[in-house]
Amino acid sequence: MKSCVLFVMLMGIAAGAWAESTAKAVEVQIRSDRGRMLSLYPVAALSPNRKLYAEAVKGDQYSIIIRNLLNRRVGVVVAVDGRNIISGKTSWLRNDERMYILEPYGQGEFKGWRTSLDSINRFYFTDAPDSYAAAFHDESAMGVIAVAVYPEVQRREESKDLSQAQPRSDQRAAPSAKAEEGAGTGFGRQEYSPARVVAFEPEGMAADKIYIKYEWRTTLCWRGIIPCGGLRPRNRMWGDDDFAPPPPGRS
Repeated sequence: MKSCVLFVMLMGIAAGAWAESTAKAVEVQIRSDRGRMLSLYPVAALSPNRKLYAEAVKGDQYSIIIRNLLNRRVGVVVAVDGRNIISGKTSWLRNDERMYILEPYGQGEFKGWRTSLDSINRFYFTDAPDSYAAAFHDESAMGVIAVAVYPEVQRREESKDLSQAQPRSDQRAAPSAKAEEGAGTGFGRQEYSPARVVAFEPEGMAADKIYIKYEWRTTLCWRGIIPCGGLRPRNRMWGDDDFAPPPPGRS
């Protein structure tokens, strides 16, 4: 049996935009602490995995909300900027990585990098050099929130708790003042977040994978993901007109 961390505080989620996978094993939502649900923009590409864009607002703390659509427990490997949010190590979304467990039809809200069984350090949108991943000189998956879903192997006996979380005092870590165009996720202030370790045996292959690429609004405008009026410069070699217009002053 593989051991992993189970997030035990499952919270009610307000209506908003969800990233629903083609396999429909889970739905994923990103919510800022200001109560804003990030709009998700699907990438038009043939892929077995769901890929979407999201607009990040610099300085906003955020949560990743995952809803299990299956009638059995699932383990979810979650990586932000290419790092596993429980272990902090480089993630390949494999079934032998640390993962959170969701009950059948349950949902969890994941707010930060887990630093112990009773605490996390919050996610917040920041410039790439200020990100947690950049601190490890890893920019290989900057600006991507990735989720892989592994259903539990069916067995007769239910797992027992292996440990129980205890309260811990709150500490804060201030973000740096670095600046760069690309978006990343920082290692923010510490919060109490109880979790416990349970026995869980994941299936060998992921039933579902979702990738969300978060960018600043100006980048999404430049890419043409969202309509921004004059914010996106018109490419003179990629016009929208099919025919030559008359010269000025001619009808």
